[in-house]
Amino acid sequence: MHKKAKKILLGAGVAAASIGMISSISYFITKKLVGIALDRKADPQNEDSLDKLAGSSEMKKIYDARNAAAEKLLVAGCESVMIRAHDGEQLVGHLYRASGAKRTIVAMHGWWSSWLNDFGIIAPFFFENDCNVLFAEQRGQGESGGEYMGFGLTERYDCFDWICWLNDHGFAELPIYLCGVSLGASTVLMTTGFDLPENVCGVIADCGYTSPKAIWKHVMEKNLHLPYTGVFGRIVDDMCKSKIRYSSDEYSCLKALENCRVPVLFIHGTDDSFVPVEMTYENYKACRSPKKLFVVPGADHGMSYLVDRDGYQKAVLDFWKDCDNSQVKNK
Repeated sequence: MHKKAKKILLGAGVAAASIGMISSISYFITKKLVGIALDRKADPQNEDSLDKLAGSSEMKKIYDARNAAAEKLLVAGCESVMIRAHDGEQLVGHLYRASGAKRTIVAMHGWWSSWLNDFGIIAPFFFENDCNVLFAEQRGQGESGGEYMGFGLTERYDCFDWICWLNDHGFAELPIYLCGVSLGASTVLMTTGFDLPENVCGVIADCGYTSPKAIWKHVMEKNLHLPYTGVFGRIVDDMCKSKIRYSSDEYSCLKALENCRVPVLFIHGTDDSFVPVEMTYENYKACRSPKKLFVVPGADHGMSYLVDRDGYQKAVLDFWKDCDNSQVKNK
């Protein structure tokens, strides 16, 4: 064999080995991240993984800012309630009953978060405006059952179960609104794909993504600088199927919104480093029902209420006014 040929083969062998090593490392990282994303036994906050996945060191500051509000919500007088979900898992919620309530809100929190963290700051606004609020604990998190989180694919059924529970326990005469942040926003948007009870009057979705597959692709490619296409995308999909029985692209907010029949208020911050604001634009475009859009300049992930509280409150109050009146007319 010629020396030149030997050098070419040797170089190819080194390159292949390097590619193989990189692929192995990427494979391990991908499996680790999917585990963190779905498995309640993982603890990303201990590994700083939340910051890495979100692509922003500001995330911890958000949690710190919410602590005081969370402590106040904890002693606000909510009663704990439990239901059996469609698949038998026990789900926990915290129900605030308002005196002279005008509406009821089903509040769904985000990924690796809690009802206290995501709604502590806005809860007084809900209470002051005569809202019952059912703060649901998402499956695979907090006190609710389930080994895995489902990125909205499983949680949409839970949200529907909570609606049915409310209507079976004395809330059927009031308008119901679905409200969610991040994973919770995508959960309530996917829930609109169901044939909802007539008293579900609207949805408020704050910084929701379009689909589990889309957010995975964004986080891996933009924030972690890892490839998603090919084998790595298949790893994500296979792990989703094995853990939650759904593929990452089996359902989406986009599919649900094509059949949505209730009004939707879409909210997002322009500087969101986790879920890009473009995903809300996509969801808004796909929505076939009456819709409104409130975009907050400079707001990072889940921070729109903190950045523009007055504008946020006005958008929600106007939305309720339109939808409550519509509910009264329909009756």
